[in-house]
Amino acid sequence: MDINELNQNNSTQTPILAQNIRKAERKLKLRWILAISCLPLFGIYAAFGIAPQTLTGSIATETVLEEINLPIAETADAAGSAAQSFWYKDFVRRDDTLQSILSRLNIRNRDAYDFIRNDQTAAEIAKSLIPGKQIEAETDIDGNLVSFEYQLNADQYIAIHKTTDGYQAEKQLLQLEVRPILKSANISSSLFGATDAANIPDHVAIQLADIFESEIDFHTDLRRGDRFNVIYEGSYYQGELLKTGNVLAAEFVNNGKTFRAVGYRGQDNQMQYYTPEGKSLHKSFLRSPLEFTRVSSGFSVARFHPVLQRMRAHKGVDMAAPTGTRIKASGDAVVDFVGVKGGYGNVIVLKHNNGVSTVYGHLSRFAAGLRRGAKVAQGEIIGFVGMTGTATGPHLHYEFLLNGKHYDPMKVALPKANAIEARNKPEFDSISNQMTAQLRLLSTSNIAALE
Repeated sequence: MDINELNQNNSTQTPILAQNIRKAERKLKLRWILAISCLPLFGIYAAFGIAPQTLTGSIATETVLEEINLPIAETADAAGSAAQSFWYKDFVRRDDTLQSILSRLNIRNRDAYDFIRNDQTAAEIAKSLIPGKQIEAETDIDGNLVSFEYQLNADQYIAIHKTTDGYQAEKQLLQLEVRPILKSANISSSLFGATDAANIPDHVAIQLADIFESEIDFHTDLRRGDRFNVIYEGSYYQGELLKTGNVLAAEFVNNGKTFRAVGYRGQDNQMQYYTPEGKSLHKSFLRSPLEFTRVSSGFSVARFHPVLQRMRAHKGVDMAAPTGTRIKASGDAVVDFVGVKGGYGNVIVLKHNNGVSTVYGHLSRFAAGLRRGAKVAQGEIIGFVGMTGTATGPHLHYEFLLNGKHYDPMKVALPKANAIEARNKPEFDSISNQMTAQLRLLSTSNIAALE
């Protein structure tokens, strides 16, 4: 091989050799990287392998003995009767009997059952088992009655206690806490529909109608979108609402016009309502002697009588209502007549001051004890709606006479009572300011109820 061939072979092998060298160098680097990365693992393994061996011989052990005093367990005699008492709380259920209630409350002694059945006070429990009434009982470990409480009504209960002489029963009054309840509602169909939607009791709705009846005709004036705010009394026992009472203040927006009322109790403890400035909202006569109704036939000088089938004057208004609906005296009066009179059927005539008389016809019955010459107060129940006499259906025929002349009861001007007395004005102003501020709070918020 000459020098030229040798040079040619070297030139062709040199790139191959260089490439092999570079591959070898990369493999060597990878081996070193792998070896270095494995060192922590070897260290961990070594630590786990060596640490227990190195600690085994260096820890000193010692045995400790200590006496512990255990508490003495109380026996039935040591604990006393209080530790053996069991309390039960329940409510009267539908179809409950006295025996089923006592059995559910784990009362098993016969003398307790006999006492509740025969004692004059305790016997009222069995006579008033109304679903929802609350019952509480305390018994001992053997089911012997220790104490018993039964909710007789909203603010009274019957309490039974075991004494050394046997059982004793007494009526006790609940210590109720009275707090105001604030609510708002919008009229979409009717007053009662709005109060039902806002969970406002019906008797509060009736009070609202009575308070504002001189300003708003609830039969014809209500509009969709009208709204009202009301503050009324709530009586609570241990945080639970038991009953509701009088309206304390109210605001009614009817067709864009706002009416407000503030309640105030005078020396007679009767709630009267005034404007926030102290002007009385009370009328000498109620516009309607029915709590809530509609006029089915108005006052007219000539009306076709549905029974007599001829034209004649209708000198009063007919108010449709179910048989048995309560009728109130329109104002303070003396009973001038009570009995049966021609087409009126059962009728009452009241004689008021200043030449005013009112007539109530077609009654189903009269209030107990009502007689001629008896005095009645405004709002007192005097009778009940019916359809006696010349009538095609149950309703009240109501007339208003002044010096013997008939006037439309729905339109005649009703005199207002006097404004609040001067001596009571400072106290009233303080109450009015507080109530008005709370009504404003309801008016400017979206709160549906504050209890």
